[in-house]
Parts: sequence; C-alpha cells; structure tokens
Amino acid sequence: MSLFQPLAQRSLTLRNRIAVSPMCQYSSVDGMPDDWHLVHLGSRAVGGAALVLTEAAAVSPEGRISPADAGLWNEAQAQAWAPINAFITSQGAIAGVQLAHAGRKAATSPPWLGGKAVALEQGGWTPMAPSAQAFAADYHLPQALDEAGIAKIIGDFRASAQLALDAGFQLIELHAAHGYLLHEFLSPLANHRDDRWGGSFDNRIGLVHSVIAALREVWPERYPLWLRISATDWAQGGWDIEQSIELARTVAALGVDLVDVSSGGLVADAKIPVEPGYQVPFAARIRREAGIATGAVGLITNAHQSNTIIASGEADVVLLAREELRDPYFPRRAAQELGVEIKAPLQYQRAW
Repeated sequence: MSLFQPLAQRSLTLRNRIAVSPMCQYSSVDGMPDDWHLVHLGSRAVGGAALVLTEAAAVSPEGRISPADAGLWNEAQAQAWAPINAFITSQGAIAGVQLAHAGRKAATSPPWLGGKAVALEQGGWTPMAPSAQAFAADYHLPQALDEAGIAKIIGDFRASAQLALDAGFQLIELHAAHGYLLHEFLSPLANHRDDRWGGSFDNRIGLVHSVIAALREVWPERYPLWLRISATDWAQGGWDIEQSIELARTVAALGVDLVDVSSGGLVADAKIPVEPGYQVPFAARIRREAGIATGAVGLITNAHQSNTIIASGEADVVLLAREELRDPYFPRRAAQELGVEIKAPLQYQRAW
C-alpha cells in the first residue's frame, strides 16, 4: 500500500489515502453552513484530498458544542449542505459528514471567546449526559438522560442520516470520541448509570451499537459508515485501548467500515504524551487485532510520515486536520515530494 493508492469502500473509491479530518469552524448561525463552509471544504477537495469531512454536525440544537456550530437536524440545513457537497464531488473527492452530539460538553463558546459555558440568558442551554457530572468546573452541570431522552437521541441520529442522504453526502462518520455524548456513555469515568446503559462493558457500548443500527436503517448499503473513537481516555480507570479493540471487533457486523482512531477529550486533566504520530500505534493495534480498517490521526504533518503509516500497514487512511488548515493543497505537495503524478484541475494545470 501507499499514500496514493486508491481505497475501495463499498461502492465508493477514495482516490488516495488522505482524508480531511473534521474541524469545527464555529461559523454557523442556527446550525446553517454558509459560504465559509463552501470555500473551506471546497478548497480541500480542489487540493486533492480523497475525502472531505465536515466539522462535527450536530444532530439536534442541544447537541451542538457551541451556538456557532453547524448542524444537520432540519431540511433547510440539508439544502444548504447540498451545493457544498456538489462542489466537493465535482472535484473528484467524496463528501462526508461527521454526525455528533456534544453531550455534557455542549453550550460552550468558541475557543477564541474562551471556550467556557455560555449562560442560559446568553443563548446557552442545559446539556445532556449519561450522568449528572460536569466535564469541568467552568462547564454546565448536565442533566442525566432518561429512557425517553436516549430514545430521542437515537432517533435524532437516524433522522440526520436521512438528511445527510438528501444533502448528497456519500459517507457518514459517527462521532464517539473526544468526550462527547457517545464517548461519555463508553467511559466509566463519565457513565455512572446502573441501568441497561451503564455498568458493564456490554451495557456501556449499547448506545453506540443502537445508534449504528439506527443509521444503517436509513443509510444505504452502498455508502460507507465510519466510527471515530478515542482509543484511550489517558486516565486511570477510564476507557482504554483494550476496550477500544473489543468495541471495534463488534461494529463491523453492524455495518461500520472503518474506525477513525483518536484519543482523549473525556477528562479535563488528562496527561497526554503528545508527539508526532502519537495516536498511530492505537490505529495499528485496532487494525491488526480487530480486523477492521482504521484511520490514523494526530500530528501527522508531512508526506513521508503519511506514506510510511500507510505503507507499513499501521492504518488504511490518514486524517489530517491542522496540516490541512495550514495548507489545503497538502495532497498535491505530498504527491510531488513522493514522486507521484496526480491530475490538477484544468484551471490549475499551467502550474504543474
């Protein structure tokens, strides 16, 4: 394998192994994508990435990380995403959406405004979580979900998947990482329930399983479904790589095609040993031990590093975030560095 070898997933073929990782833009009003999203996401498709994933798109208003988050909970939003997706696909990339619910980390301000809880009188709301435990002192105290609330969330994910299809997305990534709602149910550090949704490993993975099943009720068999997880909480007694491997073993049969392997985000004081490619070993272990395709993400910043991850079989794709922010044409630069020829848009061919 190599970075510029195509990857077939169901009826789709990624033209290379580079995906644009979801990156919150905090630039929406009432969950609506706009021209910023067209230019931001469209330029990465022009830049040569195989898959362009949206930022975390909330499945309900209360599922947003901040009031400025994009969403996919109504038809108007689907219609606003449609021309963005049409442009992405016209450039040879696959348009993907990350469906998410922020859980107890909801109702915060954008990072450049401090990232703290937004007061109710200023447009905030009471978040929902598996248990009534705040993420940190400067976050809202969430309300513990009851059975009706959990059923609504499963239904919200299903409805968003249908809207994603209507909007022209071709791939869904389910966000179960970074301390947001589905991750909160997975981790015993956030899930203190004593009902069928908490306690044992099988109970804690139940909501992720239920949401995957709901997505696959409406998401066509021909289109891939990815799952993003945090492989470890980086905290004693929390979710860890062994549990991640066990979860990965179970989801392929439910219709998941790839596990996008990140880490952390559940506890505010985690000590994370950040260094280049620090999460790649988790992706490699899950790929090897669970027998499912994986994506590697986290401080992947250059062509040779990316190519080595793929060529060595540590992951099937690399997902780039900050490097794609710095350079939306990273795939074209990487191809040149690796001696691979990829076709540029007609408008740009005079430069190649």
